[in-house]
Amino acid sequence: MIERGRLPSSFRDPSGFVFEKDGVLYRQIQAEADNDLKLLIESGLQGELVQAGLVVPFEQVDVSLAAEPGAAMVIQPQRVPFISYPYEWSFGQLKAAALATLEIARRSLEKGMILKDASAYNIQFVGHRPVLIDTLSFEPYQEGSPWNAYKQFCQHFLAPLALMALCDIRLGSLLETHIDGIDVDLASGLLPGKTKFSPGLLTHIHLHAKAAMGTAAGTDRKANLSKLSLFALLDNLKGTINGLNWNPTGTEWGDYYDNTNYSEASLQKKRELVGQCLDRVRESSRTCWDLGANNGEFSRLAVERGLFTIAWDIDPAAVEQAYRYVDKQKSELLLPLKQDLRNPSPSLGWHLRERYSLIQRGPADVVLALALVHHIAIGNNTPLGKIAEFLADVSRQVIIEFVPKEDSQVQRMLVARKDIFAEYDEAGFESAFATKFETVAKLPIEGTHRTLYLFARRG
Repeated sequence: MIERGRLPSSFRDPSGFVFEKDGVLYRQIQAEADNDLKLLIESGLQGELVQAGLVVPFEQVDVSLAAEPGAAMVIQPQRVPFISYPYEWSFGQLKAAALATLEIARRSLEKGMILKDASAYNIQFVGHRPVLIDTLSFEPYQEGSPWNAYKQFCQHFLAPLALMALCDIRLGSLLETHIDGIDVDLASGLLPGKTKFSPGLLTHIHLHAKAAMGTAAGTDRKANLSKLSLFALLDNLKGTINGLNWNPTGTEWGDYYDNTNYSEASLQKKRELVGQCLDRVRESSRTCWDLGANNGEFSRLAVERGLFTIAWDIDPAAVEQAYRYVDKQKSELLLPLKQDLRNPSPSLGWHLRERYSLIQRGPADVVLALALVHHIAIGNNTPLGKIAEFLADVSRQVIIEFVPKEDSQVQRMLVARKDIFAEYDEAGFESAFATKFETVAKLPIEGTHRTLYLFARRG
């Protein structure tokens, strides 16, 4: 569970911080940022950005709610449904977040303010929609000043997008080990030489990298920029970002449902049984995690029942497909994210508290674990009891599919390896999960060897 009080991720900005009190999220505004916030409101920028769906709305509350001395104001921002991180986003999500950041920066300039931060961590997703959550990212624009967030934007957005689109989609995972963004010199070294013929990438990655080396050598001089030049910079960055694309194909699980061993009849039966289990838990549930969700087909069953659902999957193509569906539907109840359950997102950052682990962001009211257990148990040599322990940490109720050795998918997995999984059978599965869960329902999936279970966590 996430600790309460002042959020450990909110410590870098001296002008204010986010804290929680009695289950309510607040932001304390210190005296030095009071005028900036008032300008944000009085200029109409906050209202315009809220109406455009680009920032979270907030309301001013009594300053006596302040968590620490020095408060000039306390606001209550609207809480986003779930905190995710750039290394968990699909290519399309990172691109959408980049374009939203640039649009916010442009609108800020039009209102006489400037976006002083361009951190990807300031963006969160409400379903398909990227929104800025850092109200203190704005300050008055001073004529002739550069965009101080330019380097940060290139590191957090442009560099990873370029590497994902032009080198390998898996390079997006570098954001997990480079939480301050991917340095432009690293990106410049990894990108193909032909990218130097792209004006945007030449300017914002390759030449930027050379300029950064000059900074390290003490030869950098910050150039003054007119407002018109800043608008041109933002437009150029937007064009460069829009020119980066990735087609979600060629990965291991990107076309899973085209190659499954389910017949259409048995797949439909599985949908019906999963729906029945969701109906049994919907009154006691608001959130659902679909672990191993692929393109989110079964996640949508939870969404249809009003549950805010996160569709986690290891495959970047599957997550991208899920996000494109969500974006097309304009859904705010379904959030696709990348996750390798064999090595879940850890606690990261200063004091290992800036970025929450997967488990810290749970538990979900209900978890879907469909066609998942055999991949972890056999594909990753993980005992069934360990899987039960993990699921008990992240869920209160589990709708889980057991795929036995008789199933053709498991048979394929065992072709090239010795079968050392003596306890991997239905009895062993039920025994392992009985230590953490009570069985609410056991439902054979007609036309298959598979069984669907509904478990409730003990205690």
